[in-house]
Amino acid sequence: MSGETRAAEARRWFAEDLRVSCNVTSSAIVDAFATVPRERFLGPGPWTMRGMFEGGAYSPAGDDPALVYHNVSIAIDPSRDLYNGHPGTIARWLEDLGIPRGTRVLQIGAGTGYFTAVIGHVVGAAGRVWAVEVDRGLAERARANVAEWPWIEVTHGDGRSGLPSQVDVILAHAGATHVLDEWLDALGDGGRLLVPLTVALPGMGPTLGKGMMLRVTRTGPEWTAHVSSMVSPYSLVGVRDEGMSAALGKAMMTGALMKVTRLRRDPHEAGASCVLHGKSCCLTE
Repeated sequence: MSGETRAAEARRWFAEDLRVSCNVTSSAIVDAFATVPRERFLGPGPWTMRGMFEGGAYSPAGDDPALVYHNVSIAIDPSRDLYNGHPGTIARWLEDLGIPRGTRVLQIGAGTGYFTAVIGHVVGAAGRVWAVEVDRGLAERARANVAEWPWIEVTHGDGRSGLPSQVDVILAHAGATHVLDEWLDALGDGGRLLVPLTVALPGMGPTLGKGMMLRVTRTGPEWTAHVSSMVSPYSLVGVRDEGMSAALGKAMMTGALMKVTRLRRDPHEAGASCVLHGKSCCLTE
């Protein structure tokens, strides 16, 4: 059996494993993970990996592409501790967002484009994917890697300027201290935003944070909000706010963040129901 055939079979098994272990009911998501060749986005093996448990990075012997089809993070630049994340986590995010064919998606944090391509496969040629990556070198790699999906556009940027309008979904792969106005402005009616709200923790360095996932849904002038699972992603570069980070840390420690049900954009003074009150955006009970 050739290496290409082994990789294709491993890819299909991998997608089925994600379907069962991560409760993915969308056939489009399963098919995307069964189709997009992850090895193309990682560079040649052998690869450095991290599993779901403590113990640090490890490198399985060999460079067979079939090795990359497990629910592990895989280094795309070990010298900078940059990893392509856990596919199961992203699969679950896509499932929760509900992304049918034809959806217009804005992705903040493209990396080398693997999950960008997965999203592109899910939305199909009738949809659009705009992916933004703050690292110029990674943006160039991602642009080349997704060239066969003409409905995907990759740009180099900070994730807040030059964004498209009237998108259906915004998915941020990096941690923010607060919700950016530019993201909310980009959402059309019925649009959904999924973003990690994170704080820096001692010993994790400036590039990593820990926090919780926030989902915001727009319905006309109203915005509902829901906080869910714990995450430890990379941090957004250049758009974090230290004051909001301190307020977020307090809201996480007291459990107040879990009580969030709404997002307010109207001017108002911070009150008892305000959980994360910013200058132009407030998460509230």
